[in-house]
Amino acid sequence: MAKKKERQFAIKQIVQEERIANQTDLLSRLEGRGYSTTQATLSRDLHEMGIVRIPTPEGYRYIISEQEGNHTFVKIVGMEILGIYENENAVIVKTITGRAKGVALFLDQLKHNHILATIAGENAIMIVPDTIGNIGRIKEDLESIACQKWS
Repeated sequence: MAKKKERQFAIKQIVQEERIANQTDLLSRLEGRGYSTTQATLSRDLHEMGIVRIPTPEGYRYIISEQEGNHTFVKIVGMEILGIYENENAVIVKTITGRAKGVALFLDQLKHNHILATIAGENAIMIVPDTIGNIGRIKEDLESIACQKWS
């Protein structure tokens, strides 16, 4: 099961970072990252993750469907968060090394009403609140994401 999660995480990264037009390209990118898989397995992963192929003016590309894939990605992000801390000025999220930027991107896409900005390093994210009065609420909302478990 761990290999499946790792492979799906790599798929998510590739789809977010690159313009992928078809499964052949995606299989090639996965192999470049050390994941050898079949087209059938990739197709199941894409369906399970809510990644869909859409037409764009530049041609077809894969995107993460917010409606279909959100629950799965909340689980992935939840696994990457190691701790959430607060002080009187900000919220700090500690992540697995190398994943702070990906988690920050996910948090930015949430468009949380009380988060003004996220600043990511290698394994930590500083979250700037709209007001210091909302720090506790932001922390609670992030803890609910961090507590998501794989079923």
